[in-house]
Amino acid sequence: MEALVASAVAVMTAAGVYLILRRQTFPVVLGTAMLSYAVNVFLFATGRLVVNLPPVLADTATGYTDPLPQALVLTAIVISFGMTAVVVLMALGAFIASGNDDIDLGEGRE
Repeated sequence: MEALVASAVAVMTAAGVYLILRRQTFPVVLGTAMLSYAVNVFLFATGRLVVNLPPVLADTATGYTDPLPQALVLTAIVISFGMTAVVVLMALGAFIASGNDDIDLGEGRE
């Protein structure tokens, strides 16, 4: 199970880095979203992968799941959604202003 989650995080991270290095703005936005998903899965996996255990220790429970990574992932989801909305609007504004979605490399460099 751990190898599967680690492989998923590695594949999402590799895909995110590949997309961020593209020349158009839309793949860059998708790459940042993919990296945020990889970080969310990594944070969720840090709380130990256990099944059918309560998130809070009770008197009758034999074990528990750490609730802190779940709270961190929920917060990270909200923050990444807001940041993705901001980046999409910035990319849309740049597209409307320039007429294309290429990332500007500066004067004289192509």
